[in-house]
Amino acid sequence: MINPLVNTPARVGLFNDIASFLFEQLPHPDEPAAKRRRVDSGPPNGEPSPQPANGAPGYNLIKLAESAAKEPVLLEIKEISVSIPQRKKYDICFTQSYLYARTSGTTTPVQGIVYPWKDIEYAFYVPVPEKAQLQYNYVLFPQGTCVASAIKNAPPSDIEPFLFTVPSSAPKANSVGGSAASAAAAVSDSYSSLLHWAITTQLRTAGNKHTQIIATDPRIFHSVQRQAHRPNERAVHVKGFRGSKDGYLFFLPNGILWGFKKPLLFMPIDRIQAVSYTSVLQRTFNIVVDIDVSDKAGEEKTEEVEFAMLDQEDYAGIDESWVKRHGLQDRSMAERRKAKRELAENAKGAKKGDAANGADANGHDDDMTELQKAQLEAEQQLIDEEDEEDEEDYDPGSEGESEGEGGSSDEDEDEAEGYDEEEEEEGYAEDVEQ
Repeated sequence: MINPLVNTPARVGLFNDIASFLFEQLPHPDEPAAKRRRVDSGPPNGEPSPQPANGAPGYNLIKLAESAAKEPVLLEIKEISVSIPQRKKYDICFTQSYLYARTSGTTTPVQGIVYPWKDIEYAFYVPVPEKAQLQYNYVLFPQGTCVASAIKNAPPSDIEPFLFTVPSSAPKANSVGGSAASAAAAVSDSYSSLLHWAITTQLRTAGNKHTQIIATDPRIFHSVQRQAHRPNERAVHVKGFRGSKDGYLFFLPNGILWGFKKPLLFMPIDRIQAVSYTSVLQRTFNIVVDIDVSDKAGEEKTEEVEFAMLDQEDYAGIDESWVKRHGLQDRSMAERRKAKRELAENAKGAKKGDAANGADANGHDDDMTELQKAQLEAEQQLIDEEDEEDEEDYDPGSEGESEGEGGSSDEDEDEAEGYDEEEEEEGYAEDVEQ
């Protein structure tokens, strides 16, 4: 239909102009899809993004990066392997209010990899599975992102979790900079000791008192399967599938972590309604986790997340050592866990209100009567006592005590692998504070 109309040079030029205009409006094919989505769906006129349905804070990524760039860099750790949100080597920068990544040789934070310290809700430190050389993943979840991937039809969040990997070796020479570099030198025996110190210090300095780095602990959970890559070390993960994607489950003191491909997922114990098992076969089984994904403003909502093809050898360890220990085998304890979470959230909200309204030094709320305060304290004490009773009733047996805490802690030296190279250094082992 078009060719017969293009019968004069003027019309040919007109059609070419129209085609060129339309082509310019299309996104460039080399531009990442995630970047196009952020730009195309961004808020107009520089306004903050609307509040996502999952309760995550609304972020304006451009303003966030601009604010972070204005603060002096306290600590810079160069050439860190980042996997999420983007897979690339970046320099990691610590400022008073922000943690961000930037490309080596630049001074501008990477848009989408800027995290206010006050908004980091969970932080994890776990060994990288199936690697011959010992490496560790740091996983940071901003508020509202830990269960976001479990919510069906949820709008995309402006900000994603932060995942980066370090070897067990010490930082290379001249790879640590910033005004706090001299203080950091005292804790730079390994990347892990340096990052634990830096992250914890900045969280507390920014007023984030509730977030702490949670590590795996073979005394709480370990797989019975022998690791092919590091046979002398207990595996603290279980391999499985979520849909068509393979990954690893980590049963931690405060919940279940699933990684390390997008989307990451962390299911806090206080959001787990129940855990059940399906497709229990001779060699494998599936685990189904019911999660409370309700936000503060919305109605109550739960989602089921299924992890498939778990090895049957780990069934007893998961069920006895973790699920039943936390009372997750049915819904009878779910309301108590939810009440405890809401109580903690209300306490945090009250503290923020005290700070905003100029409460006295002891944090008293003038609007709360003495009777209300006593009732709140009594509820918290009752919950704490019930938790202590659960811990006393749990008997993990003598296996964990007789076998010790794993071969990796007993070795004097371990090989450490960087992003593209190998080097031999002393390993770093972490015990979770009980």
